[in-house]
Amino acid sequence: MGEESHPLADAHILIVDDDAAIRDSMNEFVELAGYCSCTATSAEEALSILENNTVDVVITDILLPGMDGLELTDHIKKNHEIDVIVMTGYSGDYSYEEAISKGASDFVFKPVRFEELLLRLRRVLKERRLTQERIQMLEKLKRLSITDGLTQLYNSRYFYNQLKIEIDRTTRYQRPLSLLLLDIDSFKQYNDRYGHLEGDKVLIRLGQVIRSCLRKMDSAYRYGGEEFTVILPETEGDEAAKVAERIRAAVETDRFYPQKNSPAVSISISIGVTEFILNEDVAVLVQRADKAMYQSKQAGRNRVSCLFSGKA
Repeated sequence: MGEESHPLADAHILIVDDDAAIRDSMNEFVELAGYCSCTATSAEEALSILENNTVDVVITDILLPGMDGLELTDHIKKNHEIDVIVMTGYSGDYSYEEAISKGASDFVFKPVRFEELLLRLRRVLKERRLTQERIQMLEKLKRLSITDGLTQLYNSRYFYNQLKIEIDRTTRYQRPLSLLLLDIDSFKQYNDRYGHLEGDKVLIRLGQVIRSCLRKMDSAYRYGGEEFTVILPETEGDEAAKVAERIRAAVETDRFYPQKNSPAVSISISIGVTEFILNEDVAVLVQRADKAMYQSKQAGRNRVSCLFSGKA
C-alpha cells in the first residue's frame, strides 16, 4: 500500500477488550493490516503496558471490568501522547460527544466491521503523523529563531532572554553568576587577507572550541560579527577567569590553513570577564563585560581582563 493509504505502517496498536474472541480477532486483523499489535483484558493491564512500551493508538471497549474505557481514555490523554479509539455496543448509553470530551480520537459501535475500523485507524494514524510533523517543524523553527546559522551557537536575541532568566534565578537564590565577552583579534585583517569564506571557518571553529571548554549548565552565544559571549551560572568571578583563560589558550593553540601550501595560521581572542552585582541592570552587566574586553585589547590582545565592579 502507498503511504497515503497506510500511514505509520510501523505503528504500535494496543487493543483493550475483556471479550477474548473479539480481542483476539481484532488483534489478528490489525496485524494482518501491517501494524504491530498487542492486547490487554482490562484498563489496569493496559496502563501497565503503556508504562513500559511504545504505543501509538489504543483501541478500547467502553465496558471493562474495573476502570471503564472512558476512564481509561481520560487517564491516557492526561499522562501519555497516545491516540484512543473507543468502541461500544451500547449506543444509547454512551455518546460520541462523551467519548470525544474524554480525549478520544474516534468512536465506533459494536459489532465492529473490521474494514471500517481499519479506515478509522488509518485516519487517526495519518492525523497523528501530521500532528507530529507539525510539532517537529515548529520545534525546528524555534531552534532556528534562537540559533546562529553559521556557528550553531545561540544568537544574541536569545542571549538577552537567557541572561535575564539567569539574573532572576541568581537574585532569587543568592547564587553567583558570571559573564564572558570574547572578540577575535584583528579579524578584519584576516578576512581581508584570506576572504570571508575562510573567516567563516574561523567563526565556526571558535564556536566549537568555546563549547568544548564549557560545562553543561553554561551557554555560549554569537553576540555579533566576531564577538561571542558566555553565561556562567553558579560561577564566581575568579572561577570565570579560569574558564576564560582555558578558552583563550585553546584558541591560541588551534591552527588554520587558509591557503594551500602555505604555513599554518593562528588566531587569538581577547576576553572580558565580569560577575553580576545584585540588583544591577542587564545592560550595566553587559557593558562592564565589554569594558573588560576592551581592556584586553588595549593591553595588547590575546589576554583575559577582569572587571568585577563598576570601577575600572
